[in-house]
Amino acid sequence: MANGDKIKILYIDDERNNLNGFKATFRFDYTVYLAISADEATQVLKENHGISVILCDQRMPDKTGVQFFEEIRVDYPAPVRILITGYTDIESVIDAVNRGHIFRYIKKPWTDNDVKSAIEEANKFFLTNSMLALRNIELQSAYDELGKFAYSITHDVRGPLLSIIGALELAEGIDDLGEIHELLGMMSESVRKLDEYIKNTHEYYKIKRGVLQFSEIDFNVLLSDIAALFQITGRNNNIRYTAKVNQQGPFSSDEISIKVILNNLMSNAFNYQRKNTEDKWVDVVIDVKDNKAEISVSDNGIGIEESHIDKIFTMFYRATSEENGSGLGLYNVKDALAKLNGTIDVQSKVNEGTTFKVIIPGSSHGTK
Repeated sequence: MANGDKIKILYIDDERNNLNGFKATFRFDYTVYLAISADEATQVLKENHGISVILCDQRMPDKTGVQFFEEIRVDYPAPVRILITGYTDIESVIDAVNRGHIFRYIKKPWTDNDVKSAIEEANKFFLTNSMLALRNIELQSAYDELGKFAYSITHDVRGPLLSIIGALELAEGIDDLGEIHELLGMMSESVRKLDEYIKNTHEYYKIKRGVLQFSEIDFNVLLSDIAALFQITGRNNNIRYTAKVNQQGPFSSDEISIKVILNNLMSNAFNYQRKNTEDKWVDVVIDVKDNKAEISVSDNGIGIEESHIDKIFTMFYRATSEENGSGLGLYNVKDALAKLNGTIDVQSKVNEGTTFKVIIPGSSHGTK
């Protein structure tokens, strides 16, 4: 068994001969750390991560093994604790077991098999607890996301629906075509917001649940397809769009993830424009070389305050109230980039615009 795979154990005893004998006996089976006092043991725990089992003699000059175990429970709760005692004070040992300070105890004089059996059982207990702790973190994360989705549905779905219902009720008593046209515009905007929310939610689940499928990416074709989605928005809001693709050689990646990244960055660039600015623009530049893609999406829109930049990739976080986004778009970008081992950098100034720069390494193979 390689050293990295061995169970890491810490043995504490105030007699040097016992320490040396213990290590000589078990050094081939386990990675053994030794300490001659409680203070030295605490230092060993601080400097060495991954210790799963601690064995400690009950009687030591500075404090008992039970006292030591009780002290380290807060800072080092994960390692499983085994008490070694040669004394007949069994009541204190039983009390320590009942209070959860130790997993089990071994009587002196012990045999090698006694110790090995105790360590193996303790390590199984450690691994089980570690797995449960990980599952609890995952469950808590899922629970938190579910709560955010429940709130988001109430706010981001019901809000536009109420706006549509209200506009329809108003339209029933209006004959003026100008006013009806204005109400249709309101309903159109509400439907757009609903569609944006549904699209981002769908992308979220595709990224979370999907398996990467690598294929050759032609950025000229892919960008052309995505840009077509924003033609009407650009025309209606007088936004000048420019794009440049310089692809030198093949690039292999997951097409769905690349689309999610480009679509959301371009969506932000088109949607978060300054309404009273005449010369609005969005600029996309893609350079591909040596199986690495560098993507830049820039705009001269409303920008992002510096205090918000570190938070914009958080689920449901909105850096501005000027546009009611879903709060999922940049979160999806972050998740997609994490799967592709990509990076993203944001440069932005309020009322001047924003530039997102993305670097994505290509896959070493074409399909998977």
